[in-house]
Amino acid sequence: MGDRSIPFFGIALALISGVVVAMAGTNPWLAGAVVLVWIISFWLTAQPPAPAVRVEPDAMKMTRSGMRDLIEHSGLPQLMLDGYRIIAANAAAREALGGHIVGQDARVAFRHPAAVDLLGRPKGGSVTVQGLTGPKSIWQMSRQPIDQRYFMIELVNRSAEIDISRAHTDFVANASHELRTPLSSIIGYVETLSEDGEALKPAQRRAFLDTVHREARRLQSLVEDLMSLSQVEAEKHDPPRERIVLDKLITQAARDGAGPSRQDRIAFSFVDENLAIRGDRQQLEQLVRNLVDNALKYGDPQQPVTIELAKGQRDMARLTVADRGEGIASEHLPHLTRRFYRTDPGRSRAAGGTGLGLAIVKHIVERHRGRLDIESKRGVGTKVVVRVPLLVEE
Repeated sequence: MGDRSIPFFGIALALISGVVVAMAGTNPWLAGAVVLVWIISFWLTAQPPAPAVRVEPDAMKMTRSGMRDLIEHSGLPQLMLDGYRIIAANAAAREALGGHIVGQDARVAFRHPAAVDLLGRPKGGSVTVQGLTGPKSIWQMSRQPIDQRYFMIELVNRSAEIDISRAHTDFVANASHELRTPLSSIIGYVETLSEDGEALKPAQRRAFLDTVHREARRLQSLVEDLMSLSQVEAEKHDPPRERIVLDKLITQAARDGAGPSRQDRIAFSFVDENLAIRGDRQQLEQLVRNLVDNALKYGDPQQPVTIELAKGQRDMARLTVADRGEGIASEHLPHLTRRFYRTDPGRSRAAGGTGLGLAIVKHIVERHRGRLDIESKRGVGTKVVVRVPLLVEE
């Protein structure tokens, strides 16, 4: 009986009732006996005190709906598992994997050996999963326990980082190859001239020296383009601020790009004059020189290169450089702005190209918040269109 609570209210009520009955003339011993029995009955029927309620931590009291609300707007794909079954997936996860995964077995939803192995680990962990959302996608998948029943899955997309790392590796490899080729040629001819120069005929020595000079100029052009590309990329997020009138800049830069011997092949067509933009003068001049030089190199030498400037739609200045040459096959067009990409490597090197001209143009256009389009048709020619936002005069 020691574990029962004392019925104070019932005892008080019994005592008051006993006093009232005694005052009414009832035998005091009988009244006392009735009160005693009443008190005992209250005592026997008293309930034991309620056990202390254990208060769980806040995180453990969260309902499924609360957990779902918590992860819904996270920028990373997150999923909640009940054992192996996916019971919740936020918006990012549904976009990456599809809304149908909710309710599925996670081993079926991911279908990757590394992911399935991670799902079977009792303490969770992290693995790299390739091909989860596409053939070249790479994800970092983490699984952490919430309690003995529930688990949280988080996915981090590493595809862009891997692509950048791969691009840097490819760039270094390509640059090394491009630099090695003229260097090897220069070293070979110089060694020949040094060892056997006296035995060579004057005409042969002159041919060797011309080759050394040509390869050295090619090496110089390559180094200059590499430095230009590096500088443009470094300034990519720094908006240019100088006010530039395009028709004057384009005219001078195009003539510089053509040089004295090819200026008669350039035809200007300025539909709109005095179009001004915010730009970097040096970079815009390089853009025009690169486009004009490419058009003159690969266009029909008997046909002019047309340079057109006009006001385009949405307050954009539109620069068009068009040649009438052999044209470029459609499968090459998406790759033309890649570093060192050439549709015909032999012809490009013979013409003195470095393979970086259009890559530089693309980055200059991006810095000026513009757009670059290349159109070409075999047997007709190639047209390069650059669109740059016009300056809004205040």
